[in-house]
Amino acid sequence: MTTGSLLVADLVIAVLAVAAWLGAGAASAARRRPLALGLAAVALLATLARALTITALARAGWWFAAEKVLIAAPLSLAAVGVAGPRLLRAPGDIRAVAVPLLFAGYATSSALLVTVLHGYPASAGAGLLAVAGVVAATVISARALGARPSRTVSRAALVVAVAALLTGTGLSVTPGAAPAVPHEHASPAARIADEPTRRFTLTAATATVDAAGRNVAAWAFNGQVPGPELTATVGDVLEVTLRNRNIERGVTVHWHGYDVPNDQDGVPGVTQAAVRPRQEFVYRFRADQAGTYWYHTHSASDVGVRMGLYGVLVVRPGPVTGLDVTVPVHTLAGRPLPAPRVDKVEAGVPVRLRLINTDSTTHRYALAGTAFRVAAVDGVDLRGPTPLADTAVLIPAGGRYDLVFDAPATPVALVVDGRTVYSTGPVSTATGAWPVLDPLGYGATAPVQWSRFDKTFTLVLDRGLDLRGLLPRYAHTVNGAADPDIPPQVVRLGDVVRFTIVNRSQIVHPWHLHGHHVLVLARDGRPATGSPLWLDSFDVRPGEVWEVAFRADNPGMWANHCHNLAHADAGMTLHLMYS
Repeated sequence: MTTGSLLVADLVIAVLAVAAWLGAGAASAARRRPLALGLAAVALLATLARALTITALARAGWWFAAEKVLIAAPLSLAAVGVAGPRLLRAPGDIRAVAVPLLFAGYATSSALLVTVLHGYPASAGAGLLAVAGVVAATVISARALGARPSRTVSRAALVVAVAALLTGTGLSVTPGAAPAVPHEHASPAARIADEPTRRFTLTAATATVDAAGRNVAAWAFNGQVPGPELTATVGDVLEVTLRNRNIERGVTVHWHGYDVPNDQDGVPGVTQAAVRPRQEFVYRFRADQAGTYWYHTHSASDVGVRMGLYGVLVVRPGPVTGLDVTVPVHTLAGRPLPAPRVDKVEAGVPVRLRLINTDSTTHRYALAGTAFRVAAVDGVDLRGPTPLADTAVLIPAGGRYDLVFDAPATPVALVVDGRTVYSTGPVSTATGAWPVLDPLGYGATAPVQWSRFDKTFTLVLDRGLDLRGLLPRYAHTVNGAADPDIPPQVVRLGDVVRFTIVNRSQIVHPWHLHGHHVLVLARDGRPATGSPLWLDSFDVRPGEVWEVAFRADNPGMWANHCHNLAHADAGMTLHLMYS
């Protein structure tokens, strides 16, 4: 069983235990003896079963079990310790055990709420608040059932409640103050003095576009979705003028995966101000990284990208040989956009398909009708890629895979999530049962570059109640905090930095660090064995632990966030800062 499956199993068992304890308490209060005893037996079994799942999660990593071991386990033991002996004595009037059974229900409920509302990391405040809630609910229930709790119990409830308030609710973590680290952005002209060799203009405006045969409202660059494809050859100097005609929420251009200088990164409030209606901004940088990239707005990015403010950036090492096709996959207004139409090519012609996932969720790609190699991932060539056939690839949000093959005499088709998006003729597309490539074991291996790390950071991804704003929200959190309250990670120029990224939530988080590619070291404790895998976007699935590293060689302040852009907007964004 995977760690993700254990997390689900533990949650289901916890809910079952809560329902059974509370149901047993209610049944005993109603003097329904057989039902009360039956539910109590189920509750005991579920509580014991949860001990097994918590132990297994603790073995997978303390991140997955901290609050369960420190808060849920003691409360569950208290539930069994209070209700168990009363049940064993089997009183003649089953109503006599109603309060102990309800206490057990409140204890397990409180433990579950700590996991659901608070999550990681465990805190004394959360524990005290949980205990205060249990005692208060038990006292109220006892009075409602005609029992009179002792003054000692009532005073204990008051003391615990006051202690919980004094230590804070524990529902969110107070981050340490962000260090005052100066960072400056030179003007584009100061960085790139050469005259541009490739000039483009992108005008952002509302538009109506055709989405799979239906006209829909969109936000578009130059009136089209996707925006115009920007191409360059290594050595070019690109100058891109961004103009905003009428997008009220503002627009920027972020060059996804392209490690531009910091002042060109297009993050409002960090590297530039958002471009407001009737304003413009000029980006200028050198094309020194061949590969497949894309660009998109980073102002109100969740809405802006979904509405269509994105396009393709391709930098080639030299003249094109054969067929070179970009295939950006995007969902606009709930409808998949069509891929470029490509006529059948002559057999033997080299073909490169540049697959780009511009949505916020993972897509499954399958190339039917020919063997192929994965030549590059996220713009970086792989070492020694081997031929693959009848194999699918999963591309995370923001990710890119370059597939290469020689055109066969027979047709080929590209299938995305069961839908044919590109074909050169009729071909069988029954690809649903194909195995999925694991890129960590693909290609020829090479020695790890670094034997030591100057800085190490751990990011624990979770959900939790965020109370730092004017209104509470259920946020996507990193180490128990949500943007803008997540402390930045501070590095120095030249540092070798290692990230451990842990997902203890129930959903996939595609992780994306701006300005750098990271080298994958391991996943779930198993080292990467294939070609060195340099990524800028990678899926951290529920229960997974990724270890990645990079050299801090691009000064500035950089966004580091989940590229499910709704998650980023809901708190899962922090920053990497150079000192």
